[in-house]
Amino acid sequence: MNKPLTYGLLLCILMVIAPHAEHLPLWVSSLCAGLLLWRTYLAYSGKALPKRWLLALITFAGTVGIVIEFNTLFGREASVTLLVLLATLKLMELHKARDAMVLIYLACFIIITNFFYSQSIPTALYLLATMMVVVATWVHLQAQSIALKPRLRIAAVLLLQAIPLMLILFILFPRVPGPLWGLPQDAYSSSGLDDKMSPGSLSRLILSEAVAFRVTFNDKPPRRNQMYWRGPVLWYFDGRTWTPGTTVLALAPKFTELDQAIDYVVTLEPHNKPWLFALDVPDKLSVPATLTFDFQLLNNAPVNTRLRYAARSNLVYHANLQEAPRPLQRGLQLPKQFNPRARQLAAEWRASNKDDVAIVNTALSYFNKQNFVYTLEPPPLDVNTVDDFLFTTKQGFCEHYASSFVFLMRAANIPARVVTGYLGGEFNDVGNYYIVRQSDAHAWAEVWLAGQGWVRVDPTGAIAPDRVQRSLSAAVSNNAALPFMARNPPQWMRDLRFNLDTLANQWNQWVLGYDTERQFAFLMRLGMESVTWQKMALNMMSGLGIVIALFSLYMLRHLFTQQPDKVQAAWLKLCRRLTKAGLPRAAHEGAQDYAARVAASRPELAEAILDLATRYISLRYGAMNDELAQRVFLQRATAFKT
Repeated sequence: MNKPLTYGLLLCILMVIAPHAEHLPLWVSSLCAGLLLWRTYLAYSGKALPKRWLLALITFAGTVGIVIEFNTLFGREASVTLLVLLATLKLMELHKARDAMVLIYLACFIIITNFFYSQSIPTALYLLATMMVVVATWVHLQAQSIALKPRLRIAAVLLLQAIPLMLILFILFPRVPGPLWGLPQDAYSSSGLDDKMSPGSLSRLILSEAVAFRVTFNDKPPRRNQMYWRGPVLWYFDGRTWTPGTTVLALAPKFTELDQAIDYVVTLEPHNKPWLFALDVPDKLSVPATLTFDFQLLNNAPVNTRLRYAARSNLVYHANLQEAPRPLQRGLQLPKQFNPRARQLAAEWRASNKDDVAIVNTALSYFNKQNFVYTLEPPPLDVNTVDDFLFTTKQGFCEHYASSFVFLMRAANIPARVVTGYLGGEFNDVGNYYIVRQSDAHAWAEVWLAGQGWVRVDPTGAIAPDRVQRSLSAAVSNNAALPFMARNPPQWMRDLRFNLDTLANQWNQWVLGYDTERQFAFLMRLGMESVTWQKMALNMMSGLGIVIALFSLYMLRHLFTQQPDKVQAAWLKLCRRLTKAGLPRAAHEGAQDYAARVAASRPELAEAILDLATRYISLRYGAMNDELAQRVFLQRATAFKT
């Protein structure tokens, strides 16, 4: 195996396995890197490849290691790891063209496995470049005399020729629920909001700029202080952490006096949890979901793929004016042995105020006037978290204020609960939609008031109103802890990010989100009525047949049309020039006879025309067919003066 081809195969395997490095066990990545370096050294030095017994030993040890790592050889993670290791080991027994072909096939298959982990535009572009290198290496294997640039050109042409076939398959191939070979890795990782909240949990989430979902409003969007995207509702408090609790209440929520309806479409990123996000309160949804007794939207299954749904919410409402006793009792639960000072403070409020609304306002006024600080880096709290926060540190993020407020309300005998979700969003004026990021995560409270039902109360607004009205960066005193793009960066950087996000959103909507529903709608817009699988299969096969036939005719066009070669074309062009000069060539006249007649008629042309005729005959019918002789003939024929 020659060195250039070996280096090409090494580059192919390196490029296809490089994205897997962050997903593979460290020892597998290290072993593959060592094998690649070893094979490069052997190719450079010309030394012999390792013995088969050594390769067998490494293969066996690697397989055993994978079994120990994953407890199986089956499944996505173990299979991809084994495939990467075997492809790298195959380089160590590269002897014949057959071995090279096996490596090229392995490289093509490993390219597909990269989409198990990411389906973003950068990943697709990188793998397209990788495929270009693989095809160029395959061309080199078939014709090793071709130089590098022509190989790349041929590879590019082959990939371009595949685009029509790819489009037909993409548009017409029947879509199946979920990806064909499995879900991307990020669909299995739990990201974003959790169903529990403790001091510091949301402030850590704020540091992530990952997109939670995108929202397109059909009409005028609501004000920022109305954009509360409801997520998990937390009822049970153990002294430090809030959780939904274990009791399931099968009660239907009741809403009255609904007003200010607003329609919008949400594109939710996978987060491996069942909850959906909507503005309070939703009354219509385009996907099957359950609206729980505490107004939380739950999907029928964890959201493991990107989900798009239309919703309608009513920004003005009354919720559960006649609440059942069980939820009200649940909204008063408190651990007995924690936070005595907060209990005493709430008891004093209750003793001096019989009205629940007055107690709520007293609590908000307390937060506003007692020198509380809204910060991303609050000090740690002791066992009595609420007491320590209210009376000692007085520094916290939204989860601190929501938690302590709900504790105080319950201690004052007012049913209350914690609601987590997202607040606001960043408007992308390029794509005309809002981007809600993990850094928009927020926690607030709801209290039940007689005659009003469940009412939203955001204690953060009493300390940092800019958090509700404007943005997080405007609310915190020191925004150095925020992600860079959340610190009001230059406008050109914001514009660049909006353009990139718009491109990513279009990719998500029309490529990754091209599901059965979108496929049927698109085909119907193209005029295909009553779309069925049978019609789609027939149209797909017809389209593929037409494209293949057109390419075949193009490739075989030389069989139907007689195209002169360069030498003959130059001679015929010379003859036409002499015809215009009054020396036409007879149909039966050969090159030598014609040149002799021209030389007799025009002695000044004799030497040049006889030389050209001799060269033409040698190139056309003789053994002289080298490139230099052809180039000299073409130059002299072009320079011939009549």
